[in-house]
Amino acid sequence: MVKKPSTSVAMQDLINQIRSAIPFDTPESVLCAGTCHGCSKKLLEFLSRELDDWESQLQSGEIPTLGEIDRLAKTSKKIYRVLQKNRLV
Repeated sequence: MVKKPSTSVAMQDLINQIRSAIPFDTPESVLCAGTCHGCSKKLLEFLSRELDDWESQLQSGEIPTLGEIDRLAKTSKKIYRVLQKNRLV
């Protein structure tokens, strides 16, 4: 029988996946070049803040709900799609 991870472990795994998939270190000159389908700079700043907040909450012992994990995953997917349209990933 496979043991499911706790929601804290699942959230940290999700955060790690997001950080590896999304180019947070992209220079502003690249982010703001050409036509945009949404402001990549603002979206990356927002997502980075969300991830930092969750990491700090996890370190302080807060336990996320499945809904919060799902919400972060959906937000990240939407931002990833915008970055794809802007040809940044």
